Amino acid sequence: MELFLSIGGIYLFIALGYLAKLTFKEQMHERTLVLFSIYFLQPILVFWGLTGQKIDFRVVEAPILFLVVTLLALAMSFLLSHLLFHSRKERSIATIAGIVGNTGNLGIPLGIALFGEQSVIYTSIINMANVFLVNTLGVYFYSRGNFSIKASLMNIFKLPPIWFGFLALWFNHAGLEISPHLQTPLRMGAYATMVIQLAIFGMYLYSVEIRKIDWKLFTFVTAAKFIAIPLMAMVLLHLWHVDAMVYNVVLLELIVPLAVMNVNLAALYDCKPSVVTFLVFGTSLLFLFYIFLILPLFRHLIL
Repeated sequence: MELFLSIGGIYLFIALGYLAKLTFKEQMHERTLVLFSIYFLQPILVFWGLTGQKIDFRVVEAPILFLVVTLLALAMSFLLSHLLFHSRKERSIATIAGIVGNTGNLGIPLGIALFGEQSVIYTSIINMANVFLVNTLGVYFYSRGNFSIKASLMNIFKLPPIWFGFLALWFNHAGLEISPHLQTPLRMGAYATMVIQLAIFGMYLYSVEIRKIDWKLFTFVTAAKFIAIPLMAMVLLHLWHVDAMVYNVVLLELIVPLAVMNVNLAALYDCKPSVVTFLVFGTSLLFLFYIFLILPLFRHLIL
């Protein structure tokens, strides 16, 4: 039951976004919300998330392993996408979409539901690593759908979230503490960001047409996310001889479905946002069944 609640709760705001677009049609402008979210609210979310608790370097092994598998999967997807897809936008989506997972909104509560509260210290630091992954490689590859290599690299540094991420890390490392009077507005901004992201996803979901779905791209991304990445992870984790908790958490955070941030970045850089929306939605639905199939591969579950 906790597993279904952890996954199902976020669908309420997706449904609200879909309903808003269904009701008001062209009066609802998705791109306006995308720009507001990325340029004004995302910095608050990133800063709040990275300063919410002290970075514990005793568990740094988990994000390192997460990043190693992620970069290996990225290299594999990059090479295969150039063999299977001709469009630059499709190559960009195929390369990065399966890598940008929902490690925060879904990964952290799922970790608690499956492995207990002791998993939070690991899932939180992995989510920190994923924040920088999204705002660097995510921005670069979605930019590459329309921009040159140089322009795509520059786009990384044009977005405020990456700078607020560096500021938050310095803040955390320096041992500074946020005033209790500022905690509430920061939390409000962070939660508002998550709600708007999910609403944007629902609005783009309204524009998805079944007859125009790119099934080849969907199959590629799904196979990478739910087959190739977990296999690579299990091999590496086995060879690394990690303890059960690190094994469980890293594997879980690598197989969570695609993050809604994929849609935001695809919309920002006009990289087929409707196609990416279906990838996020499709992998989220499949995950409801997939998670129960893969549960036996985890160690020492707490259900």
